[in-house]
Amino acid sequence: MKRAWNRFAAVASIAGVATLGVVGTMLAPLHQTAGAAEPVTLPKPAFDAPHSSAKGEQTVVFAGGCFWGVQAVFKHVKGVKSAVSGYAGGTVAHPSYEEVSSGTTGHAESVRVTYDTSQVSFGELLRVFFSVVHDPTQLNRQGPDVGTQYRSAIFYTNDDQRDMAESYIAQLRGSHLFDKPIVTKVQKLNAFYPAEDYHQDYAEKHPDNPYIAINDLPKVANLKKAFPDLYRAH
Repeated sequence: MKRAWNRFAAVASIAGVATLGVVGTMLAPLHQTAGAAEPVTLPKPAFDAPHSSAKGEQTVVFAGGCFWGVQAVFKHVKGVKSAVSGYAGGTVAHPSYEEVSSGTTGHAESVRVTYDTSQVSFGELLRVFFSVVHDPTQLNRQGPDVGTQYRSAIFYTNDDQRDMAESYIAQLRGSHLFDKPIVTKVQKLNAFYPAEDYHQDYAEKHPDNPYIAINDLPKVANLKKAFPDLYRAH
């Protein structure tokens, strides 16, 4: 069952509405993913496309827990032209946040990443996704957020992305760098529905929200620490 109130309780607490008990519930347990802890040092993909000689645009959709943090990280990756929070992988057209939060639509909270292939490769995006965006070993959850809408998934838009994603997952499994099995699913993107406006750039707009401060800002800091050549401030 989605615990959406956990996140929004943080907003209420800032306004002095939530009680200390509610905030305490929201904060525990802390987000125990690679993004909120120390970044996981992962090898470069053995199978990757080189940077193109001219500007080129591709799109992929990543799901890895609450889309606030996923979007926050990818917006700071050099070569990413846009990162949009939304919903993918479900059976209902144009779902609302409340419908997705019920866990009945089959969607995952996701982020559509549009990137310039002359500046960043798909393999580099994969490395960021698996090392600082989320913990790919958590099944249908990320930290305090529980439900299939928080699953780990890559929704590819072309066969090369599919092949590179599957290859990298196999490479990571063979490396035994994670204590538990990787549960990330690789699926073709059938549809992506942008989330409501108030979800867009949420981490950037609400840095003092306790949920953001604890779960998401450390991911951005870890991106800068682990991938200084890929990190951009704005």
